[in-house]
Amino acid sequence: MLLFAVITAVSAFMIPKVKVNYDLADYLPQEYISTKSISFMKSEFGDMPNARVVLRDVSRKEVMDYKTRLEALDGVESVTWLDSVMPASIPEDVLPEGITDVFYKGGNALLILTVNEDKQYQTIPEIYDLIGEDNQLSGNAVTTVVAAENTVSEGIVITIAAILIMLLVLTVTTTSWLEPLVIMFGLIVAVIINTGTNLIFGSVSFLTSATGMLLQIAVALDYSVFLIHRFESCRSGNTDPEEAMAEALTLSSSSIVSSGLTTIIGFLALATMKFLIGKDLGLALSKGVAICLITTLVFMPGVILGTYRLMEKTRHRRLVPSFDKFGRFVLRVTVPLMIVFAVLVIPSYILSERNTFWYGGSHMYGPETREGGDRLKIAKAFGDIDSYVIMVPRGDTAGEIKMIEELREDERITMILSAESFMGLSLPSDVLPESLIGQLQSDDYDRLVLTVAEPPEGDETFELVADICDVADKYYPGSYYLTGSGVINYDLRSVVTSDRQRVNLIAILAVFLILIVTMHSLLFPVILVLVIESAIWFNLSISFVSGSTLFYISFLIISSVQLGATVDYAILFAQRYRENRIVHDIPPKESILKTVSDNTASIMTSALALSIIGFLLAAFSSHGMIAQLGLLLGRGTLCSLFAVLFVLPGLLMTFDRYLIRKGSDTAFQKDAQ
Repeated sequence: MLLFAVITAVSAFMIPKVKVNYDLADYLPQEYISTKSISFMKSEFGDMPNARVVLRDVSRKEVMDYKTRLEALDGVESVTWLDSVMPASIPEDVLPEGITDVFYKGGNALLILTVNEDKQYQTIPEIYDLIGEDNQLSGNAVTTVVAAENTVSEGIVITIAAILIMLLVLTVTTTSWLEPLVIMFGLIVAVIINTGTNLIFGSVSFLTSATGMLLQIAVALDYSVFLIHRFESCRSGNTDPEEAMAEALTLSSSSIVSSGLTTIIGFLALATMKFLIGKDLGLALSKGVAICLITTLVFMPGVILGTYRLMEKTRHRRLVPSFDKFGRFVLRVTVPLMIVFAVLVIPSYILSERNTFWYGGSHMYGPETREGGDRLKIAKAFGDIDSYVIMVPRGDTAGEIKMIEELREDERITMILSAESFMGLSLPSDVLPESLIGQLQSDDYDRLVLTVAEPPEGDETFELVADICDVADKYYPGSYYLTGSGVINYDLRSVVTSDRQRVNLIAILAVFLILIVTMHSLLFPVILVLVIESAIWFNLSISFVSGSTLFYISFLIISSVQLGATVDYAILFAQRYRENRIVHDIPPKESILKTVSDNTASIMTSALALSIIGFLLAAFSSHGMIAQLGLLLGRGTLCSLFAVLFVLPGLLMTFDRYLIRKGSDTAFQKDAQ
């Protein structure tokens, strides 16, 4: 107990030191072109353009005033506007047609900013203050800063609400007023230790920061519940509390550890993702569940022994009614629902695979938020726009100009800003401003800044990126660099789609193997994994039917999280059914009735906690990816709960003759006894 107190205190001290990373691009593998290009560009030129400002109803003189004030802000490295590509010394008639409309149209001005990534958290709010409510600001830097601010403030609200609601759920499903506080105390200790020890990773992703603590609480909620109830059972036959606790640990450790192990394996499957945000989330969650297991088996026995007398004094009648009538209802409907399940399982899998996706962070915030609303207003004024950067070795002026000319033939590319393109206009180098040359040339490389009339992601965007790569590779095979929001999202799509099947297969096989070892059976694991996987397909098919566009990362993560977090319900139900059939020799229908009656409350407690956390994330998080992951988690947990309570009983009865073999089930019978 003293050791845990010290570890908890040290972990609490470390929590503020754990950095949170809000940039998806940082989790791309290093071998992808956008990742390599970002690192290379920073060393040659500094950061790339990452913000856009639109000024409404302004004269050119007013725009220049705004530009001067923006450039004066600490953290703004450059501001590109019409004067940047059209210095007064350059005749307007030699510039590409339509270049003015890129920056100034209908009395509205578009300025492209490069904000220092190390200073963006102080700079972006200053830009908002400078431009006011009537003008718009958007871009990767804005999304990153807004995500950081909102995730922290919203996370506090969601966590407090989740703890209060889970205390209410525990109060309803337990028989002591103090028991929920004891359970939650142990969980909070485990959460503090896990969150503080995340310092070993250096930083964690915004997804881990926003969901890690809540998922840890939800999936581990029933470990302490199970230990307390087993202790109460052992106390009835043993007056010595310490001996009763030793007996409770002996009887419950196997079930708690096997339950936790399947969850850990489900989360660890995420760590095999090439997209490193999966590794970040998977390692943090699996570490969290492991810490919960250790806390339950090492720390909680002391807490329970210190509080069991108070728990006994605060006993109240069971607030949840008997589930006997519910068990009889399940018996009546389980076979028809099993048939419906069998009919729908393949179509639901097909529909789940046909969802449409966002791969990056361009749609993190909806139109109801300032950032999302500004993005839509900018698109309405100037169309869908994005900035790409190509870097090519210096020295081949003719080749570079030919490449620029070929790129300009693409109508989707509205502007190319480069030193060589100006030289191609037969302008002497001393005509160009030194600041412009510094942005476009280094000692060894030329930088081309492309403005494209495409959104940051989508099929058309990815086609454009592929076409630009083909052109660049034609003139500079293997020696060019290319990056930008569209390019990053193009690479993200390549990474996360390649992760999908591998991660799912690893999670399923790992859980399957654990169930074979723990249940000494082959058919049981097949049925249990099929039931939960089908619930996942049903969950994702609802998104397709409703016409929702999913963040692919949420789509990928929910498959492993829902499997790892809810397969425990199926395991508990199957183990209790097996125990009733083998140990107590109860016929199949009566075994289902008893299993449903005895275990529905336990399963529903855990499922309600997990689904409530999911729906809280969906309701209170303005971050689109976190909110969507919460919705999928809440809905998916209910799908798993429905499948376990209404479909699994029919499958167990149907295959009973193959599942229950009393003569050869001596290992299970010995464990159960």
